[in-house]
Amino acid sequence: MNHPDTLMTGVCTPICTVFTEDGGRIDERRQTRHLDNLLEAGVDIICVCGGTGEFSFLTRAERLRLTALVARHLAGQARLIVHVSAVMTEETIEYARHAEDLGADCLLVLPPYFEGPTLEGTFEHYEKVADSVAVDIMAYNIPVHSGIDLDPDFVCRLMQIPNIRYLKDSTGDFLRIQRLVCAGVRVFNGADPLMLHSLMAGAAGCFWGTSNAIPVQAATLHALCASGRWTDAIALWRTLFPVNDFVWRGPFNPSVKALGNMLGHDLGECRRPVQPLTHDQHEALGNAAASLQP
Repeated sequence: MNHPDTLMTGVCTPICTVFTEDGGRIDERRQTRHLDNLLEAGVDIICVCGGTGEFSFLTRAERLRLTALVARHLAGQARLIVHVSAVMTEETIEYARHAEDLGADCLLVLPPYFEGPTLEGTFEHYEKVADSVAVDIMAYNIPVHSGIDLDPDFVCRLMQIPNIRYLKDSTGDFLRIQRLVCAGVRVFNGADPLMLHSLMAGAAGCFWGTSNAIPVQAATLHALCASGRWTDAIALWRTLFPVNDFVWRGPFNPSVKALGNMLGHDLGECRRPVQPLTHDQHEALGNAAASLQP
């Protein structure tokens, strides 16, 4: 892997972690089968141990083993991003070096979360992580969960660090996306209901949790946008929006897995104590999925 001279673009699927039925361990056979399904669908980039991959419910050993499993199975068939975030800078660096050794193309890094530092401390965190590896880094802004907002001015400052080259923005704020694009930031939109709009605005790509369940449609949408076929892209997006809107507003990970299971992907359930969708939620998701193109 490692394509240092080629910037990333396209659809990134933060791959769901597939557990055994009792949730006691990762089901590696089903995990690699799901990975193969995504590759066959034409997904450009895979992210492992992301939020959609339930990283906060994985042990340290599971994170390292899952990263190695995906990296080795992927074997250059798509670009690989590894989410390496941790509260402590030293732990983040440990995950970062492990991912780099496995050939990751890029590292996804949150600011230290939960009673985290000031923005100055956040900058120091990113600077130290960046200094510890040679691989590209994507900063990750999701203030609803991290408690720290990487505003556009701060992001532009971060981008002065040589190997910090991308931002994943999951604020769901289209004006924020537009301002970042106009500032020259290579943005990957992480808000599922804004995928079409962000590509039209010039985002570098999509970090798309729902694409675990609709990988063919996600890859097709990006291809249509990349070729300027906007009428076709808008028509396709109208069929995709209801499920993306549902996932974004509902319990995210259970919704992605339920939709995937509904559409023939074997994703199982989230690790407890995260609960599956209720009967009413599942029924509402099914209604939203009725608009999907086959």
